[in-house]
Amino acid sequence: MGMSTSGSQDTVLLDVDGLRSTVHRPGDDGNRDPEPDDDSGRTRGTAAAAKTLDPAQARPRRSIPEPRPIEIHGPARVVALCNQKGGVGKTTSTINLGAALTEFGRRVLLVDFDPQGALSVGLGVQPHHLDRTIYNVLMESSITLDDVLLKTNVPGMDLLPSNIDLSAAEVQLVGEVAREQTLARVIAPAVPDYDFVLIDCQPSLGLLTVNALTAADSVVIPLECEFFSLRGVALLIDTIEKIRERLNPRLHVEGILATMYDARTVHGREVFARVVEAFGETVFDTVVTRTVRFPETTVAGEPITTWAPSSSGALQYRALAKEVLAR
Repeated sequence: MGMSTSGSQDTVLLDVDGLRSTVHRPGDDGNRDPEPDDDSGRTRGTAAAAKTLDPAQARPRRSIPEPRPIEIHGPARVVALCNQKGGVGKTTSTINLGAALTEFGRRVLLVDFDPQGALSVGLGVQPHHLDRTIYNVLMESSITLDDVLLKTNVPGMDLLPSNIDLSAAEVQLVGEVAREQTLARVIAPAVPDYDFVLIDCQPSLGLLTVNALTAADSVVIPLECEFFSLRGVALLIDTIEKIRERLNPRLHVEGILATMYDARTVHGREVFARVVEAFGETVFDTVVTRTVRFPETTVAGEPITTWAPSSSGALQYRALAKEVLAR
């Protein structure tokens, strides 16, 4: 990343792998982003102007049909939610996309494949109190999915929980034959019973993530609208290409999901515009904006679709579910 001044001491140019952005120092009142009046996102007299400049609002939308009801469940589409950068909304998106899919009559299995167990916590499960998790299914042939599977408070959505024990699997699997296919073998018995299996990956490109990508049919990449998050996408896509060539020919990118988007900031708007410019139709029409509701749902241990069903976040994940079903 290069940094240089341009024109005056008030402006800094950031160059992140060829993506340039003008960053204004505090005090440069002529270029400062509008400040919010409150948590609703309204700004002091500039809301209309910000909306006009918002590339997410200006972008042409595709026609998404209403999902059709189904009478027979399965076989499941296996989707990995993956980004090696942490804090971009993988777990939040896994929970809420899964819950939104159940509202359209789909059966969903969530797989917590992160040793931190955030997905389990987000659904009200205390992972450190569990005797058996996905780790035991991976490493012990006598343990089956039914021994570990948990019902969630969302009808039609089940969970394979995780905890810190899973971190040991990354080391123990190294000596196994076909170690990259371990997760695929484990979840295979569940595929006929569900319509979607969503895998919440850990924030790395280690062996656990390779297992998730080898087991998946497609990848959803949550991407925070921030330049450092954008930098890592090229590396992730390169990894996906290698796994498709060597391990999993059916693997493809389902879509890139812009998360934590704030149209009030120049930076957020610029990054979103660059994402669309670089990845085009691969970027979902749905954009997930920042809201205080998401941290609240983590404390409550339930999806935003049930905690705040009429909130903007709930509406956005329902729209995302429609897009996923239409692809």
